[in-house]
Amino acid sequence: MAMTTTTPFTDAYDHTFLRETMMGPNAMRITEELASSLPLRPGMRVLDLGCGKGISSILLTQKFDVTVFAADLWISPTENAQRFAALGLDERIFPLLVDATKEIPFAEDYFDAIISVDAYQYFGSNDTMLPELLPYLKPGGHIAVAVPGFIGDYTEGNLPEVVKPFWTPDWYFFSRAWWKALWEKEPGIVLTSVREMDCCAKAWEEFMQCPMAQEMMVPIMDAGAGAFFNMIELVGRRV
Repeated sequence: MAMTTTTPFTDAYDHTFLRETMMGPNAMRITEELASSLPLRPGMRVLDLGCGKGISSILLTQKFDVTVFAADLWISPTENAQRFAALGLDERIFPLLVDATKEIPFAEDYFDAIISVDAYQYFGSNDTMLPELLPYLKPGGHIAVAVPGFIGDYTEGNLPEVVKPFWTPDWYFFSRAWWKALWEKEPGIVLTSVREMDCCAKAWEEFMQCPMAQEMMVPIMDAGAGAFFNMIELVGRRV
C-alpha cells in the first residue's frame, strides 16, 4: 500500500542517508514535489532516467508503491542494487546502466511515466531527446522532468556578475521560458505543467550540507549566485 503522510515524506527521511547519496540539490525532495503533478498509482511502471544514487527511485517506490526502473550512466547498477537491497526494495526497483544518448533498451508503450530529476539537462536540451523518449511511454502516460536553471534568460554575455566567475557551458542552465519553448515544439505531448518549483531553495540548502558540495558548490552559493537559480518542472502527457 502506498504511504500517505501529512508531513512531506522527505522531511521524515534519514538525513544522514540523504547527505551520503545526494549528487546535487536534494533529488528526493524535488521528486516528491514533481510526483505531485502526476497521477501515480500503485503498480505503475516508472522509468527514473538519470537516477544517480537512486534516492528519487526510493521515494517513488516507498511513497507511491510503483515499480521503478532506475537507469543511470554514471553510477554502477551494482552499487545501486546494493543500496536498494539494504532497504528491502530489490524486488521493486531495478537498477540499469543506460546512456540516454544511445539506443534505449526498453519496449515501446511500456512505461506509465518517465521521470528525470536533475539529469535531463545533460542529454535533453535539444530537439531530439523528447521525441526519442515518447515511444516508450504508454499512450496517455506522462513524462516529467525537473531541471535546475536560471530565473531569467541569461546567456554568457549577460550573466549576473556574481555568476560570471563560476559559470561554464557544462551547467546547461536555461530559463523556464527556454524549456517551455523547446517542449512546445513536440506534437506528441500535451504540456500539463511548466513552472518554477517551490522546493528549489530547500533542495539546494540541503545539498550544501553534503561533503560532495563543499568544494564545488559552497563557494558559488556563498557568493550569492543561488539567488539566480531556480528548479523548473516540465510535465507532458503523451497523446
